[in-house]
Amino acid sequence: MLREPEARDRAAFIELLASPEVNTYLGGPRLPGELEREMPEVPERWPGSFVVDLDGAMIGQILLRRATGCRRPAATGKADLGYLFLPQAWGFGYATEACAAALDWFDGVFPGEPVVLTTQTANVGSMRLAAKLGFAEVERFHAWDAEQWLGLRSPVTPSA
Repeated sequence: MLREPEARDRAAFIELLASPEVNTYLGGPRLPGELEREMPEVPERWPGSFVVDLDGAMIGQILLRRATGCRRPAATGKADLGYLFLPQAWGFGYATEACAAALDWFDGVFPGEPVVLTTQTANVGSMRLAAKLGFAEVERFHAWDAEQWLGLRSPVTPSA
């Protein structure tokens, strides 16, 4: 289930952001003490920010937001899909199901708009997920000391 962040999710957000496994391809984990000090009691809410809930507990986060300040012309101004899942939720198809639901939401709110996704090419799981979700490669580039992959999901044409 996708829902807004709530106060009960704070510990899971800290675990997610402090996890070395989760942040392997994202510049590394943050320190739990730092996160404890900085994380608001209720994690930030905004349209396109979803908690992935399984049986009443947060297992991940999905973000759909405009790519602002992006140096990749193919991504500028487009919605950018991002996701993080706790390691214990990996390998069960939750990311595919949750990202597909978030993209369905996006298509309903912003019909006809494309979505981009960037991941490191070394992140095999994320590359597989991008393909399952219908993202096609636009370009590869080098950033953050690694090869990056930028994919585009063409707009879904609204049905009349």
